[in-house]
Amino acid sequence: MEKFYGVLEKSPLFDNIKVDEYKVLMTCINGNIRKFSSDDYVFLAGSQISYVGIVLSGTVEIIKENPAGARLIMDVLGPANIFGEGIVCTKARIAPVSVRVKEAAQILFIPFERIIRTCGNACNFHFQLIQNMMMILGEKNFRMNSKIELLMLKGMREKLATYLIHESQKNNSRSFDIVLNRNELAEYLNVSRTTMSRELGRMKDEGLLDYYQNSFKILDLDTLKECLMV
Repeated sequence: MEKFYGVLEKSPLFDNIKVDEYKVLMTCINGNIRKFSSDDYVFLAGSQISYVGIVLSGTVEIIKENPAGARLIMDVLGPANIFGEGIVCTKARIAPVSVRVKEAAQILFIPFERIIRTCGNACNFHFQLIQNMMMILGEKNFRMNSKIELLMLKGMREKLATYLIHESQKNNSRSFDIVLNRNELAEYLNVSRTTMSRELGRMKDEGLLDYYQNSFKILDLDTLKECLMV
């Protein structure tokens, strides 16, 4: 577990908790680590969930699938990211989404009850965990609203411009890499890959951006922003 302390330091669940408290904390919250191979499912939609997961290595996808097998990528999570927190805070705790491993991963699982209830030892970090969990839920709600706004956009160029500008802002650079390949990006935006690729080509020809595989560079930010005003 000690080798992952650097990752846990970056997790919002452990904000303002000292590293030298981690050993006691892990015992207290009964955390355990499991390994997953690529394409494994951590859990499927419809499963009852009683824990939160923190990605320690690799990447996982949060996906929504319909009965016909079509899927929508809701989010892609890497090391230090948390999942399941919105599910365990509901009464039924039934997952509306599936979590699939994109790249071989190790995940820390923590029983939700151990997070929200203080132990008999009155450990200081319990109160911090509860506060951090509330903050995480608020941030998650904000991100989901942003995703809904993205999906509600009707124009292909609007969706691409919104996504790429957001990624640029997140990376604080006009040159950045995205974690999604073309198929995954189309699933994330809920659009046709063929139509999306064609529109990316047009935007490149018009000098708005340049790209190679998963690397993008915004060349004309002002004009790209104008795409959002259509």
